[in-house]
Amino acid sequence: MNWEDTAEEAAFRAEARAFVRDRFPSGYRPDTGAEHSLEPEDVLGYNWPADRVGDDPERREGARAWAAALAERGWIAPHWPEEYGGAGLSALEEFILQEEMMRARVPMVNGIGAFLLGPTLLVHGTEEQKAAYLPGIARGETTWAQGFSEPGSGSDLASLRTRAVRDGDVYVVDGQKVWTSLGQYADKLFVLVRTDPGAEPAHRGITFLLVDAAAPGVTVRPITDLRGDAPFCEIFFEGVRVPVADRVGEENRGWYVAMTALGFERAGIGATIKYEQALSELVGYLRSAEGRAVARTGAGTSLRREIARRHTEVRVLYNLARYTVSRQASGEEPGYEASVNQLFGAELHQRLARTGAAAFGRSAALWGRGDAPLNGVFTHMRLDSVAATFLGGTSEIQRNVIATRGLHLPRR
Repeated sequence: MNWEDTAEEAAFRAEARAFVRDRFPSGYRPDTGAEHSLEPEDVLGYNWPADRVGDDPERREGARAWAAALAERGWIAPHWPEEYGGAGLSALEEFILQEEMMRARVPMVNGIGAFLLGPTLLVHGTEEQKAAYLPGIARGETTWAQGFSEPGSGSDLASLRTRAVRDGDVYVVDGQKVWTSLGQYADKLFVLVRTDPGAEPAHRGITFLLVDAAAPGVTVRPITDLRGDAPFCEIFFEGVRVPVADRVGEENRGWYVAMTALGFERAGIGATIKYEQALSELVGYLRSAEGRAVARTGAGTSLRREIARRHTEVRVLYNLARYTVSRQASGEEPGYEASVNQLFGAELHQRLARTGAAAFGRSAALWGRGDAPLNGVFTHMRLDSVAATFLGGTSEIQRNVIATRGLHLPRR
């Protein structure tokens, strides 16, 4: 396929590039020594949800100023209708904007709210819900986290046990969520709960609720990962009262709402650009005098072959992302193609991390960024990549989606 920009797309790309160059706050500098969350749109040195509410006044002001600049153009949620704070851009224009931001290494704003919940509300939400929640996301004033996974109910999400019992015009929620990305920084949560414990099959008894993270009975506890950072958390619900008006879709039909959200989660461009940049930096470093001295002895031919394979795979991932967005541009929701993208990207993440770490031999064990070759990028990537094949759905789940929805194979 030919993915070259049309004249109109090229003009928009130039506009987006100039905007990032001219409007990104000069004082909002990356902290390359800090860990970051594990979302595909993360940029090394930035954690916009954390920076927005953090203790560092310069980073806090930078994060908010960047959100305000994007919001002026409707570019926090560029594909949304203008009436909700978006810019009414096409899916391809949104793709180009995200690509240019990633290439410039500036952080996305309001990722989970803008790219998961917002599109889901546009499909399934009431007019009241859209009016109440979408403008705050589009202005960068309200952040959201996704409360799906539970202890023992990650890949088998339909087995979740967090329960909601209706009491008049509210649901009373009790239970626990875990591995909630950036949940400790969120103002709001979108949560799957069980409203029919006896439903068969189990996914037919699940409901999709919007929950205030500051509501009485909500407790958030950050979880430290193997890098020593806390990119996610566990959340406890004890008698939390949620208005029925904050239910998205019908009661007991939340599974289908959630599948819409997960389709958007798996359709992004962020990982492609990150891998492309990491690979380019690796090649540049290995060509330098320092890189030639550090690189593992005897790795030359085999390492070049591995790097060539990774380069080809990054281009394949880019084409998968472009194909997925082209489906969106034609008015279709992301389907099994997004699972192909997620699966291929997650496994490529791990292969790229191994290739980079192998280049440095014993030096790849150095963790401190200031002491390690290439600032320890691939050492850190190797630990980041451990979770890649189950974040956003395990490889097994993705293969099942591809088999049943893409290839139409029987479930049994």
